Amino acid sequence: MNTFSNAFRAEVIRMARKELKPELQGMRKIITSHRSEIAALKREVKALASQLQAAQRLTKAPNTPNAQAAANAPRRAAGGDFNAQEFADKRAELGITQKQMAQLVGASWLSVYKWESGKVHPRAAQLDRISKILKLSKRKALAQLIQD
Repeated sequence: MNTFSNAFRAEVIRMARKELKPELQGMRKIITSHRSEIAALKREVKALASQLQAAQRLTKAPNTPNAQAAANAPRRAAGGDFNAQEFADKRAELGITQKQMAQLVGASWLSVYKWESGKVHPRAAQLDRISKILKLSKRKALAQLIQD
């Protein structure tokens, strides 16, 4: 009985595959066409994204003198004004390195460098910490560095 059931089962599986084969081939063709359409759409999206980035670069870099002067002017933030020169002068007054100033502010030394050079403006949370540091005396600043 076991041999008969195995043979019967194998025959049923063979017949089911034979019946399903034409339907599967149609589905495979459809899947292939969908995949090629998706690939074409991805290429189109990539091309459009690069065009958008190029257009944004053109609008971010205006050539007018007034726009360049406005871009170089110090920006105001919700936490108050930030003056890069004042920040650098305070660091020099305290006699500490950019790395030590970064420890006081809770940022990286690269951020301190960029703030001092005027390339980047600190965020509001950082402005609060910077304003506290600008009010510190040399002793208090050194004491905070030793604690950390």
